[in-house]
Amino acid sequence: MNFKEGSKPYPISKEQVWEAFAFVKANGGSSGVDGIDIKTIAANPKKHLYPVWNRLASGSYFPQAVKRVEIPKSDGKVRMLGIPTVKDRVAQTVISKELEQIVEPLFSNSSYGYRPNRNAHQAIEQARKNCWQMPWVIDMDIKGFFDNIDHGLMIRYLRKFTDRKHIITYVKRWLKAPIELKDGTQIQNEEKGTPQGGVISPVLANIFLHVVFDSWMEQEFPDCPFERYADDVIVHVKNEKYARYVLKQIRTRLLANKLELHPDKTQIVYCNRTGRRKRTPAKVRQFDFLGYTFRSRKVKTKDGRVIFGFSPGVSWKSVKRIISTCRKLRFDRWVHMDIKELTKVLSPIIQGWLHYYGRFHKTAMHYVFRIINRRLAKWVFNKYKRFRRRKFVSYAQAWLRKIAAGYPHIFPHWQHGFSP
Repeated sequence: MNFKEGSKPYPISKEQVWEAFAFVKANGGSSGVDGIDIKTIAANPKKHLYPVWNRLASGSYFPQAVKRVEIPKSDGKVRMLGIPTVKDRVAQTVISKELEQIVEPLFSNSSYGYRPNRNAHQAIEQARKNCWQMPWVIDMDIKGFFDNIDHGLMIRYLRKFTDRKHIITYVKRWLKAPIELKDGTQIQNEEKGTPQGGVISPVLANIFLHVVFDSWMEQEFPDCPFERYADDVIVHVKNEKYARYVLKQIRTRLLANKLELHPDKTQIVYCNRTGRRKRTPAKVRQFDFLGYTFRSRKVKTKDGRVIFGFSPGVSWKSVKRIISTCRKLRFDRWVHMDIKELTKVLSPIIQGWLHYYGRFHKTAMHYVFRIINRRLAKWVFNKYKRFRRRKFVSYAQAWLRKIAAGYPHIFPHWQHGFSP
């Protein structure tokens, strides 16, 4: 791709734009308000990407409106996502990659979300270790975090990390970008909020919470380890009285930065396990974090003893989400496929669930795979007439068990002992 590069006031190169487009292309996603998708840009990159580079480097770049999309949540409510155009995603990637290089070395080791070489499993593992060390947890939920980030405070905290004019200029413009509703009308963005769905939003969220929470927490309460994944936060405390004091101080700190804790989703939890005794039983003895439920479970020690430990396992919300996905797929009706074609479609999905939710206390997924096996038995029942004549799914289940015994590699969960 040959861009005729002249003297520009902002230090943005054509290579940065091209690499940013490769990143956006790899992540996929739909088009924005302009209707131009990734394939269209890939077919003629010079036509579409040259203006992006030219305007970014000259300071004349202004983002288009963000398309609002409603995503249903497990509690029946909806989450508002803001989908920028593909060109805007490319521009945001250019700035976010540059910004990441500046802020990443300065971030806390207790922050795990949307950072290179860090993931949710690392946060869960650290939370597991800290729950064994400290008996009390503050399970925090920041109410509407992405929708309530104050723009003035965001820019002030951004300046703590960088004074590069082009970064600050474009972040301001993205924060102020208008929002296009489902009916096509556009509304001007308020003085708060950064749309979930934008490439730059996770970096800005980490910057905001690093100043507001991470660095403040490490300075004020160095004896309280914590794990933060975006706006999901778990704080570990040595006793209940101290937990209430720490929670009060955190609430005050967030209010001073125009954020608040969700009153129904923020709680103090007692991490009950073998070796701990509490005279007054705590009301709450489990919490959810990143799709896992932390609670007292039977665990085997290195010397073979079975004790009660406080450990993570797949949460009931995650289980219901997986079952809902199976119900929507209705793969028990895919009778036009043979079993090889069926496993080719289902195996990547099942492997994804196993990879994420099977990392800790894999046996907690037994119920999930029992439901999947039932649907597979229904597929056998619907596929083959000889089973339909008998009118009982149990015969199909018996046949499926024989297949699993002889060919346990067909489905990923069969390989891990979750056979029919």
